[in-house]
Amino acid sequence: MNLLKRAIRDPLFLAGAVMFVIGSGPLLVSIIATELRLTDDPNPNPVGLGILAMLTFWPSLIMMAFALLRTSRSGASDATEHGHEDD
Repeated sequence: MNLLKRAIRDPLFLAGAVMFVIGSGPLLVSIIATELRLTDDPNPNPVGLGILAMLTFWPSLIMMAFALLRTSRSGASDATEHGHEDD
């Protein structure tokens, strides 16, 4: 099983992914809606959404990176215990 499939099962990775989507998603939706002219205001000011994205972006990426690192290290130790070096 490859690294990403194992990492997706890690609760820390899932928490980071959920935080990323909930934190950055609303700002991206606002930007896309403005570009597609789905809003009445041609120049919206989504300050709150920007602050939410700013506060959740890096922590979510750090959580997912740590989970990937932890998964890769546990996978490497499992592979050496079972006699497999290629994972």
